[in-house]
Amino acid sequence: MTLMKKFLGAAAAVALSAGAVVAEPALIFDLGGKFDKSFNEAAYNGAARWAGEHGTSFREIELQSEAQREQALRRFAEAGNNPIVMTGFAFGNVLSEVAPDYPDTKFAIIDMVVDAPNVRSVVFNEHEGSYLVGMMAAMASKTGTVGFIGGMDIPLIRKFACGYVQGVKAVNPDATVIQNMTGTTPAAWNDPVKGSELTKAQISQGADVVYAAAGGTGVGVLQTAADEGILSIGVDSNQNYLHSGKVLTSMMKRVDNAVYEAMKEGDNLDMGIYVMGVANGGIDYALDQHNEALVTGPMKREVDKAKEAISSGALSVHDYMSDNTCPVE
Repeated sequence: MTLMKKFLGAAAAVALSAGAVVAEPALIFDLGGKFDKSFNEAAYNGAARWAGEHGTSFREIELQSEAQREQALRRFAEAGNNPIVMTGFAFGNVLSEVAPDYPDTKFAIIDMVVDAPNVRSVVFNEHEGSYLVGMMAAMASKTGTVGFIGGMDIPLIRKFACGYVQGVKAVNPDATVIQNMTGTTPAAWNDPVKGSELTKAQISQGADVVYAAAGGTGVGVLQTAADEGILSIGVDSNQNYLHSGKVLTSMMKRVDNAVYEAMKEGDNLDMGIYVMGVANGGIDYALDQHNEALVTGPMKREVDKAKEAISSGALSVHDYMSDNTCPVE
């Protein structure tokens, strides 16, 4: 071996060693933007909390197209980032192909199950939280008609909708629930104009409370609801502050906690399926200074009673994704 080869080999070993020491976690946001005030932003908040507490940093990328999913995963894996966290079910197929190529890299995917030895799959019981805010919508409604606006028409969003309808009907069996989906492509997550149009259409049919489970599209729903004098319900992040006194509550899906825990565990990240629901604090409704005047004592007592029943198993909310049906529709 020549002196130059020895030098290059030693340099490579040092580089790999240094990379292992300073390896940062990485976060890949789904389409819709990092600051969508909903799902992606919740993920960012979890990563930022981890970085702030540990005085370090993480890599990140905002996707602009579907083609970038695999590119981003491979780029971070090749760079030695570990773990690599991604937000959204749409990463499922790509991760199934990429994960086996990097057996020493740990991945965490939110909202999808990928069966691989180096993947943590985090899923949420969104139907449980949607049930709780559905109860609140029914109790706050004066017309007996409430609305639901979803993003992309997929089983996951139908899961939100079904839980919501169950909660509404538990309070008022005669209530009407109007449902609309924004679209059938990923663009449905970031179309606030369409969200606004759908909100106005539901208001014209009598809806006075509208629940948005539509990512960035929901910003248009909440804005229009506030402008038109009806109540809205936020999703994923606590969106009460967006229109203080006009957002009844938010169905909080603690994506921030899922990302925070994955980065905190780092190289020691446990694999397998992690389910986050009401019982373990992964799902909740938001109550703060922005909506406390809207949530009456009786409303809070009834919702908290249902929350306890769900946690104990005494109350079971049907999961649309278990059989692609909703028994109350």
